[in-house]
Amino acid sequence: MIILGIDPGLANTGWGIAETRGGDMRARAYGCIHTPAGGEMAPRLRRIADELTAVVRRYHPDAAAVEGIYFGANVRSAIPTAHARGAALVALSLAGVEIGEYTPMQIKQAVVGTGAADKRQVAYMVRTLLHLDHDPRPDHAADALACAVCHAHLYQTKRLSYGANAQTKEGLHA
Repeated sequence: MIILGIDPGLANTGWGIAETRGGDMRARAYGCIHTPAGGEMAPRLRRIADELTAVVRRYHPDAAAVEGIYFGANVRSAIPTAHARGAALVALSLAGVEIGEYTPMQIKQAVVGTGAADKRQVAYMVRTLLHLDHDPRPDHAADALACAVCHAHLYQTKRLSYGANAQTKEGLHA
């Protein structure tokens, strides 16, 4: 299964492609979509959508996993992130890619084992789980790969829990 993970952000949207084969999982590619600070909103969102569409066309993911928004201390920064997330969801939907959505806590729990993990711990586990010889950079790409790992783990758990009959789209939504 090929999974596209996305860490949305208006200035930086991380993406990562992870592939599972049996019990093995590997990173195939990752990167970050940068948009210019201070630029107009619509062209920045278009760039995110266009570049994610290009990633989908290149890697043909079976599913995508998109990180949700953490409203923590700065609600004001959540609004541009929500716009970027919306651009990503539309691009994936138009491409016909099945989408799973996960909170930051769910992702950390699935990757590190605790929802309180920090970025360094997440990057280390992504490197380990995906057999990389270095931490993925930038952090946005590492977070996107973590999102893909989360989807793979939850997909596998649901498949084992519900059995072979749950392998339809209806049975495996995140």
